Amino acid sequence: MTAPLLAVENVGRRFGGFVALEGVTAAFQPGKVTSIIGPNGAGKSTFFNVLSGVLTPSSGSVRFKGKDLAGVRQHEFVHLGIARSYQITNIFPELSAHENVRVAAQAGRARYNIWTNRKRFSELDDKADAALVAVGLAAKRTETAKFLAHGQQRALEIAIALTSDPQVLLLDEPTAGMGPEETRDMVALLEKLASERTILLVEHKMKMILGLSDRILVLHHGRLIADGSPRDIQTDSEVRRVYLGQNDGYA
Repeated sequence: MTAPLLAVENVGRRFGGFVALEGVTAAFQPGKVTSIIGPNGAGKSTFFNVLSGVLTPSSGSVRFKGKDLAGVRQHEFVHLGIARSYQITNIFPELSAHENVRVAAQAGRARYNIWTNRKRFSELDDKADAALVAVGLAAKRTETAKFLAHGQQRALEIAIALTSDPQVLLLDEPTAGMGPEETRDMVALLEKLASERTILLVEHKMKMILGLSDRILVLHHGRLIADGSPRDIQTDSEVRRVYLGQNDGYA
């Protein structure tokens, strides 16, 4: 088996006396889509925050390509190859779609001299345009972000993440607030992106998860209670008891 790209071992996270995660161990292989599910309060967001460097684990370790990420600062995760989107859309509403992505591409440069004519950095425009093409927003290049449809704004956020050329893409509820048509469009985008990178996502739409995922992790009260294929998870009696019976729909 290919060595894991990203791995966590016995990870825990406490907030004072509250245990949000406890003893979570998992390894993620390149080129796979893994969904992380569980009831509200299961620890999904905390787990994502640990994986993306927003939070440091209280115990255990996170490793990327064999490197222990202890002490690595959040912004350095992006430079290593781990990017994420958030549950709440996080864009500059007054900028155009292209400007949003270009700002991200510019921020990713190790050094940037503010006195240098922007025309000297035409490769940033090219990178921004390539990211917009990748998420299907090339035709919306000059449109102000706040006027994009909700699903397009979510796709724009993914384009922003793509400017760092991530090997691992963490998506926190990418279809939040979407109807069935926008959800189908997002699924098609994720299937396309998954051919080139490892994707981890937190989601609640079970029909989407079961059709898209190679693997599903189930958290409950901060513990990993199941880890397997969509078929394995569907037939797991404990998972059905704590989660699946509450989430049978697409929307």
